[in-house]
Amino acid sequence: MSATETTQKFFDAYTQALLDRDATAIAQLYAVPALILFPGQSVPVTSVEQTQQFFDSSFEQYHGISEADSDIAIVAETAHSIWADVTWTYGGERQERFIYQLVLADTAWKIAVLTPLSL
Repeated sequence: MSATETTQKFFDAYTQALLDRDATAIAQLYAVPALILFPGQSVPVTSVEQTQQFFDSSFEQYHGISEADSDIAIVAETAHSIWADVTWTYGGERQERFIYQLVLADTAWKIAVLTPLSL
């Protein structure tokens, strides 16, 4: 499967888990350890439960959102990593943009590094 197909399949599943507000499913899509690089703050992810708790606590900010689209651009790829620049559109507008480093962990692709970008 190409990097484009891999990331599309991955983010289709990720989008559905987000729309379903399924923190357990989302947590399974993050590697452990992982790193979230917010401006001025780095958050090391050390457990699946940490990811679940984060998403459980953040779903309220997306109240009323029932559709989301991801515009994916592959920035780089290797046999074990894919860097994807993803712009999220919901509520009819481009809302968020992140670069995700996906890594092949055993037999599944997972988010290892997440960095917000400017729209």
